Amino acid sequence: MTLRAVVKGVGHYLPERVVPNSYFEDLVDTSDEWIRTRSGIERRHFAAEDETTSKMGANAARAALADAGLEPDDIDAIVLATSTPDLTFPSVATMVQNELGMTRGFGFDVQAVCAGFVFALTNANALILAGQAKRVLVIGAETFSRILDMKDRATCVLFGDGAGALVLEAQEGDGSNADRGILSADLNSDGRLREMLYVDGGVSTTQTSGHLRMQGNPLFRQAVGKLAQTAETALSKVDLTDDDVNWIVPHQANIRIIQGTAKKLGVPMDRVVVTVQDHGNTSAASIPLAMSVARSEGKIKDGDLLVAEAIGGGLAWGAVVLRW
Repeated sequence: MTLRAVVKGVGHYLPERVVPNSYFEDLVDTSDEWIRTRSGIERRHFAAEDETTSKMGANAARAALADAGLEPDDIDAIVLATSTPDLTFPSVATMVQNELGMTRGFGFDVQAVCAGFVFALTNANALILAGQAKRVLVIGAETFSRILDMKDRATCVLFGDGAGALVLEAQEGDGSNADRGILSADLNSDGRLREMLYVDGGVSTTQTSGHLRMQGNPLFRQAVGKLAQTAETALSKVDLTDDDVNWIVPHQANIRIIQGTAKKLGVPMDRVVVTVQDHGNTSAASIPLAMSVARSEGKIKDGDLLVAEAIGGGLAWGAVVLRW
């Protein structure tokens, strides 16, 4: 028998405040049509002033725990992906642990920007396979509205806030690619491409949080090729192909990147989960958020094969193949 990290529950949280494209028309030279045609985004959510990454992460975690029929103390570990922590330290994961009233186990953060949830899933899977944990809460949570330059029309219109969470549980499989759970992963990074997407602030440089900066066109060209390649590599590790996939769950960055990657993979758009129109780019939160929405809509069913893929600052990118 083979140990697998199986999805036991899923949930998400979005702030109440919905920000339509028209909001930005008074801030920068843009329009609803300009934003829609270039990104596919129609609206996004912004956190309230007292709403932090940890609070949103805890709300998503509660939803995932309820879906799994579990209590906080049934969890052994929290792996949380974010680039927008409440504080420089401690980790957001430990803050969520406290918010949930979880009195045992451990938690830590993973920082791989928009690829963060893929990296967090891979770390959580490794904890389970190593016997360090039986059940792991994997969370992506972001308040990107806090680091946007509202005078930069190329970036301020693209991002939103939110959180999503999965509960992974150790279960036995037979070792085949028909098993439920995480089947494979592929992780990559290339620090030479840092200038394409970064934040111009930090503790050891400016002692400020800084603002997000992006080179849109070069990043687009990198994204489509790298996302398709990492998905293919992850599938090939377990002798699967694009034809075996029920759902691609991409990082929700831009509809053109999503469409370009799907085309390169040869997967029709009716097998791609798309939520970018409602949430914008929620960075590390976008994949679990999309999974939770798709599951609640009855799209993702037990036994479905999913490929989650993402690329973010670093550049860092990767993919996870899992059977629900």
